[in-house]
Amino acid sequence: MTTAARAYQNAASHRGVRAQEADVFRRANVNLHAAKTAGPVAKAKALADNHRLWISVVDLLRDPANTLPKELRASIVSVGLAVQREAHREEPDFGFLISVNESIAAGLEG
Repeated sequence: MTTAARAYQNAASHRGVRAQEADVFRRANVNLHAAKTAGPVAKAKALADNHRLWISVVDLLRDPANTLPKELRASIVSVGLAVQREAHREEPDFGFLISVNESIAAGLEG
């Protein structure tokens, strides 16, 4: 294992899972912000990455073993489906996608 990998592993082990999950949404937002003024390939990549993130979130929330309250899971799934629909529009609203990710990250941070 490289020194950088060990450093990351040590840093991550001192942070809660929710904080790490919030970072995933923030990282997606970095890419979405950059893509707003980038070319079509960068836009497609940022949208695809964000779409994959939300597919994972929705799948995890639909898992019967998920311990979050059903109402909360259903609400987040609804948001996730809206994000996925927006990402597939001909001209996606990057502001909407970024705003949703920011809200989720803030919620995870508490």
